[in-house]
Amino acid sequence: MDTQGTTTGTTPHSPPPHPARPLAARRLAAAGAAVFALLATAATPLAPAAAAQPQAQPKAQTQAKAADRTLTIAVAQSVDSLSPFLATKLVSTSIHRLVYEYLTNYDVKDAHTIPALATAWKSSPDKLTWTYTIRDNSTWSDGKRATAEDAAWTFNKMMTDEGAASANGSFTANFKKVTAPDPKTLVVELKKPQATMTALDVPIVPKHVWEKVGDLSKFNNDKQFPIVGNGPYIVTDYKPDQYVKLKANKSFWRGAPKFDELTLKYYKDGDAAVAALRRGEVGFVQGLTPAQAASLKSESNIKVNDAPGRRFFALATNPGARDKTGKKFGDGNPALLDPAVRKALFQSVDRKALVDKVFQGHAVEGQGYIPPRFADYHWKPSAEQQIAYDPAAAAKTLDDAGYKKNADGKRLGKDGKPLDLRILCHATDPNDKAVGKYLTEWWGALGIGLKVECLDSVTDRWLAGEYDLAFDGYSVNPDPDYVLSIHTCAALPATPDASGQTDNFICDKQFDDLYNQQAVEYDKAKRVDLVKRMQSRLYDTGFMNVMVYPNAVEAYRTDQIKSIKTMPEAGGNIWGQDGYWSWWSAEPTASGDTPDQDAGPSPAVWIIIGVGALMVLVITLVAVRRRSGTADDRE
Repeated sequence: MDTQGTTTGTTPHSPPPHPARPLAARRLAAAGAAVFALLATAATPLAPAAAAQPQAQPKAQTQAKAADRTLTIAVAQSVDSLSPFLATKLVSTSIHRLVYEYLTNYDVKDAHTIPALATAWKSSPDKLTWTYTIRDNSTWSDGKRATAEDAAWTFNKMMTDEGAASANGSFTANFKKVTAPDPKTLVVELKKPQATMTALDVPIVPKHVWEKVGDLSKFNNDKQFPIVGNGPYIVTDYKPDQYVKLKANKSFWRGAPKFDELTLKYYKDGDAAVAALRRGEVGFVQGLTPAQAASLKSESNIKVNDAPGRRFFALATNPGARDKTGKKFGDGNPALLDPAVRKALFQSVDRKALVDKVFQGHAVEGQGYIPPRFADYHWKPSAEQQIAYDPAAAAKTLDDAGYKKNADGKRLGKDGKPLDLRILCHATDPNDKAVGKYLTEWWGALGIGLKVECLDSVTDRWLAGEYDLAFDGYSVNPDPDYVLSIHTCAALPATPDASGQTDNFICDKQFDDLYNQQAVEYDKAKRVDLVKRMQSRLYDTGFMNVMVYPNAVEAYRTDQIKSIKTMPEAGGNIWGQDGYWSWWSAEPTASGDTPDQDAGPSPAVWIIIGVGALMVLVITLVAVRRRSGTADDRE
């Protein structure tokens, strides 16, 4: 609450009881009285009435002091589901990182595997049986102990219920049997070796809560609060397309977070989020545009973090949506099934121009599917394999494939109709819109029309296969298995109405064979080679074209957040980490830790200055009185 000053009424003085004294004497008396009054004020704590009447402060500073253990985070995505069995959006999975423990976690410094709900693990010599030791000091927020039985129930449900496997089913597809012989022991038996057994990115849920749920494919976990979890935070409230509220889990085994409350507030408009950051209404904003980041760098009490990201930004081409039985659906343009058309489109994408003009240097040119931040798995095409920017070559590719221009300069499809395409665009992402303008220009020069369709939510259209192209992006984990699995035939939906795990309906036998090989390969060097060969195959098929790897560009208020961990710890990102390190570690700024750079001296300093000045005035007046008494008498 802002405190407003009040005006005190004045009372007329009664006539003086004695004749008026000379002016100099009156000045001396008044100055002396003022000095003594200020000295008394400086020596005595402010009375409640005086404390309630401070001078107006900047709103951001006032809010930080009033709520220094609460934090509002601006997010650019709306939550798709609060069920860890269904959620795939980054904002939702980031919430689940805070609410539920996984068996293992990733170290904040270099992302190597570290204990989480499991304190230790070992495999049998044949790698087909894995035994995890479950910690005994993790409790659910309703007071019950988290045990191996919770983990066993979570995995078994994913193995037997297709709805429960919607988001993370690839991790358990190879599980044969999961048991919990005692509260501290979890045993997973595999059909064949699996390389991801120390990187199972699956939130473990409380059995005693979730076993009461009926249809997991339709349960979004968003009606009853607080949501029972065992992570550093607990979800206490949620309003779709507005906010998610969380409170600190004081019994979290690693230690309670330092912020008592977090609110993730959804902003459809990025400029509105930045304005809220400036006003101090939010303490953190992510997904900044270059212009926004530049404008914030000179702001007092705001720190901009610009770090290599873990995401890619790509063009996804509809390969002909289908389910696992081969039944086709959707309305993707059949011309895009021709490799020549896809190649020509990608030959007309100037990645360097996108880095320079759209991202203004806050990104690097895209090539392979895994971002360069994950150096072991990052892949680049050879000079002979690379589809370089070459508009003339793109035109020749189309000419040679029989896509001729008509008198109006429009390319004609094999059906004789002008070749016009649609691309799905996220209305909340300014990069989608900006890149869309360049693609419209570049492909227009080829004679291909492009309609950029920006929607608040592209999910329904995407799942229905009702698109030609789409702007695509994923946050990659330290282990690349998951983002590779979403392009396998096994990830296709069971029926056209089911969601499945597929990102873009790709189903390619050669890619699948390589995926299955890397999934069982424990030799790191051999697995790295297989993952790179998978990226090479994905590149050659041309249904995914990675244009850039954007930086993580974000900002926070230093008068609200005193310190926070990035991942990796040296020069990494804050939002969307492979773990909960940022918000678990974030330390509130106490009042007075970082005074506003534009604020003047504190009231106490002004009192001292005033006292000193008045004392000088008294001394000066005394001296003047001694030197020129007769002059004072005549006034």
